Amino acid sequence: MKSRADVKLSDVVKRAQDASVKFVDLKFVDMLGTWQHFGVPLHQLDDGLVKDGSGFDGSSIRGWQPINASDMVIKPDLSTAKIDPFSDYATMSIVCNVFDPLTGIPYSKDPRFVAQKAEKYLTSLGIADTAYYGAEPEFFIFDDVRFQQTPNVGFYQVDSAEGRWNTARLEEPNLAHKPNYKGGYFPVAPTDSLVDIRREMVEVLESLGITIEAEHHEVATAGQCEIDMRFEPLLNLADTMMWFKYVVKNVAHVNGKTATFMPKPIHCDNGSGMHTHISLWNGKTPLFAGNEYAGLSQMALHFIGGILKHAPAVCAFANPTTNSYRRLVPGYEAPVNLAYSSRNRSAAIRIPMYSDSPKAKRIEFRTPDPACNPYLSFAALLMAGLDGIERKLDPGKALDKDIYSMSESELSSVPKVPTTLTESLNALKKDHDFLLKGDVFTPDLIESWYDLKMNDEIKPALSRPTPTEFEFYYDC
Repeated sequence: MKSRADVKLSDVVKRAQDASVKFVDLKFVDMLGTWQHFGVPLHQLDDGLVKDGSGFDGSSIRGWQPINASDMVIKPDLSTAKIDPFSDYATMSIVCNVFDPLTGIPYSKDPRFVAQKAEKYLTSLGIADTAYYGAEPEFFIFDDVRFQQTPNVGFYQVDSAEGRWNTARLEEPNLAHKPNYKGGYFPVAPTDSLVDIRREMVEVLESLGITIEAEHHEVATAGQCEIDMRFEPLLNLADTMMWFKYVVKNVAHVNGKTATFMPKPIHCDNGSGMHTHISLWNGKTPLFAGNEYAGLSQMALHFIGGILKHAPAVCAFANPTTNSYRRLVPGYEAPVNLAYSSRNRSAAIRIPMYSDSPKAKRIEFRTPDPACNPYLSFAALLMAGLDGIERKLDPGKALDKDIYSMSESELSSVPKVPTTLTESLNALKKDHDFLLKGDVFTPDLIESWYDLKMNDEIKPALSRPTPTEFEFYYDC
């Protein structure tokens, strides 16, 4: 496989011409993990654009530049070029990096640059050359979504023909076969009504060169789904995650439905997580396989120790919304206890035991959710694990009991993930030195992240009455 630096502009342009491409869509990711873009005619994709980039207003991007220093530049990474499967006009899509136009250096708050620096820091330590990541993003496919927040109105309503709450709805006829609450895991059609739409998503993803391992309905009623991608190096998988969300949302849209990666859109049923698998390799040698607990190496145990130690701070990136913490509550398969175990899905870190091959040996951090910015979440996890390796952090004893059956007194000694985004951000404020190593994360990014989340999300959410508060307190 060619390295990113080996991709030639002439080859990319020829591929575009062979596909009758007329436009190039230049994409970059903002702080919160949303793709931003603008388009140029194909003839604009030349040496000048590749070397000098194209300008945009950085003050209009959340958490980035002030208006008095707004000019920014993006430069395309030619290795990311793909033909957009949704545009009515033949379009090539290219992911870009962000640069400061005055200094010419990469922008410290560009999440993609953070991921690139994390990979570089890994190789600088001399212990591994690749961090492989696998992700299992869950999502809901709804038929109708309505919400509003004004001074005198605040509500949301989601609906799905699959929703268990619709068993009595007049559908002329109502054919039933609606997954029960927490009953959506693996039933065949007609109970699983979304087989074809998921397979359309898989077809589109694979047409983009993204290898899919499995697709299925998930636990919750009302259209919860999962599509699993094959593992890739950190940066590659973060790029792939952006395409994944784009494809899932657009395939749903063209089918008259809507998809969301919101962690907890439904009360009293499972939320959507994004179990994240990690392993370190040196060339063709897997470094997490060994003779310690569950077939792990000592390096892997230290890596686990780092994640467990820094998990509250990592959650500020891996579980970055106020809604994330509606999912991180006991009883819904969301791991809130910071422990590790083989096979045990109630632990925050699981060691999958499907295969005894050293190549399959990895850890699975089950706490993250798909609302995260994958570049920042994956980079933060790597930096936490590497800190564990560098400092030889002991993860403690494995917890192989069923955590959900343990008594309150037994659980009291098991550390927990934060219960709110505020707690996670405060943990990040206190514990972020491990992120600053190698200049991977920078103080200005961490400060901007804290301010953005606190001022634009937490404070507005705290000041709004909710329907539940009317239920509790109206007659007080």
